[in-house]
Amino acid sequence: MATDIKDGVHPVEATALMGLLPARPRLLALGEPTHGEDTLLDLRNELFRRLVEEEGYRTIAIESDCVAALVVDDYVTAGTGTLDEVMERGFSHGFGASAANRELVRWMRAYNVRADNDGRPASERIRFAGFDGPLEITGAASPRQALTALHGYLAARVDADLLPCTGQTLDRLLGPDERWTDPAAMTAPSRSVGQSAEAGRLRLLADDLVALLDAETPHLIAAASRDDWDRARLYGRTATGLLRYHHWMADTSPSRMTRLCALRDSMMAHNLLAVAERGPALVHAHNSHLQRDKSSMQMWQGPVEWWSAGALVSARLGEEYAFVATALGTIRHRGVDTPPPDTVEGLLYALPEDRCVVDVSRLAAVLGDVLPAPRVTPWFGYAPLDPVRLTGSDGIVFVKDVPRS
Repeated sequence: MATDIKDGVHPVEATALMGLLPARPRLLALGEPTHGEDTLLDLRNELFRRLVEEEGYRTIAIESDCVAALVVDDYVTAGTGTLDEVMERGFSHGFGASAANRELVRWMRAYNVRADNDGRPASERIRFAGFDGPLEITGAASPRQALTALHGYLAARVDADLLPCTGQTLDRLLGPDERWTDPAAMTAPSRSVGQSAEAGRLRLLADDLVALLDAETPHLIAAASRDDWDRARLYGRTATGLLRYHHWMADTSPSRMTRLCALRDSMMAHNLLAVAERGPALVHAHNSHLQRDKSSMQMWQGPVEWWSAGALVSARLGEEYAFVATALGTIRHRGVDTPPPDTVEGLLYALPEDRCVVDVSRLAAVLGDVLPAPRVTPWFGYAPLDPVRLTGSDGIVFVKDVPRS
């Protein structure tokens, strides 16, 4: 059967991906089935370079802390800081330790500087973005950084009488950051401060600050720059999102974890929509965050299901959002061996190519009414393709073997 899909198999190139799509997307989302494998990140880097040079893409957005990522963007666009500092401070989830991520940042800075060292015009510079919130599976950050940065931006540019509070008031209500970052709060809602009187007051103040930012938009853009205003909007989204997340961390209902997972992907979606406003971008994250279907996960309190960021963004952008899933054959150092031949991965593993782009419509036509078996993995960190959701993507990037990084 593998030979039957040969007409739908192409080299892993930007032109091949674009050829699968009905229109040029503003957001081209490339998923991955596991984190931490530089082979997949090297492939992502190569595709991004091609998209920049051949298709005019100007931003890459990855599944990393949106506020920390500003450190990376400042480095690649303006040379602020050093590469070592950026890799240490500009990534979440441990992604700064990746050699492939380091190479991405190095190449982006070199591209923006150009060989003559004059630097590219602002309109031609490539940008870096994180689109995850300041969240980990073990907890959430304090809203202090985002909230005080938003307040400071407004305080420097609007009349003091328009501000809903002073910086000192925010500091008093926030209290020590350790109150917000207690890891025990993820499994013990009573340890969360998210529904305290102070947190409730902060949610109202954050809402007022975001409303003021919106109301003063013409003045703020004229007084500084659109980039500064965009950054303030990011601070506003993050502050309100974190306060909402902390509020529901204190919830004791059975829907607590479903709501928290949904809130995280909602924050991701709003960050992606803001990235899309800047022009075409490559998005890279786990398949589960970028797919057009609901996501699901087995957690300590049982299964949870929620709408993914990709589903939310796709509903807003339509054909201007494209999703290409990555599938793989083996990760032998993780115990993931040759896939059974009756799975999607097994069918693709029989192809001669080490990596390829697969036309999903052609693959679906070859399969017909015969649904492949779901692949079962011995390692929790890898999520195989769901055969039921096969046609929910615009294409598949297949990598036959993933060696140890």
